Amino acid sequence: MTNHLAKPVSIDAANAISTAGTASTDTVPRAWQRMLSGRRLDLLDPSPLDIEIEDIAHGLARVARWNGQTVGDHALSVAQHVLIVEEIAVERNPGWPVEWRLAALLHDAAEYVVGDLISPFKNAIGLDYKAFEIRLLEAIHRRFELPASLPGKINREIKTADRIAAYFEATVLAGFDEDEARRFFGTPKGLGDGLLSRLSGLQPVPAKDAQRAFLERFDGLHVKT
Repeated sequence: MTNHLAKPVSIDAANAISTAGTASTDTVPRAWQRMLSGRRLDLLDPSPLDIEIEDIAHGLARVARWNGQTVGDHALSVAQHVLIVEEIAVERNPGWPVEWRLAALLHDAAEYVVGDLISPFKNAIGLDYKAFEIRLLEAIHRRFELPASLPGKINREIKTADRIAAYFEATVLAGFDEDEARRFFGTPKGLGDGLLSRLSGLQPVPAKDAQRAFLERFDGLHVKT
């Protein structure tokens, strides 16, 4: 039978344990995130080589929009949100090549690491947070053969699609009335009746379904070289 009684510890051994514990607290704080793929992503200097789409999909499907303050049995995930934004962007820009559609799909991809901070909190934190988010998104773009910085017109169109998506999320799921939503996000324009109908009936889906749909859409847009 194994003896589980603790053995006496010598003074030297105790000092060694104490010193080791102190040393560990004096080391530089960890600045990397271990992903389920096994990658270690350096948050201060993210490398495209450490970015995997499966990690992005898994993370985004489990990050809630609106701090989780939406109706329904499931949170509205960032993965579902970016699918909506990409659909809106394409509806408004039917001639877009696949690279800009992919950029729309990935516009919030950095949130698989940093989470989805609501806009008022981002404003309170200031530019340091935004610079960090931009640096990570640029690494994601390079990983998937997109320009690190998008052309201004493309970036503006994606932001417009993002605001349109936010308008419908706010009014359908997050408790905003239409006047309030228009003040914050503007009036949705450039959408056909079919998409307007789908957005008006928006319902959050389970994380696993959002993750699968995101990966399927990515596979349809990303041309591997």
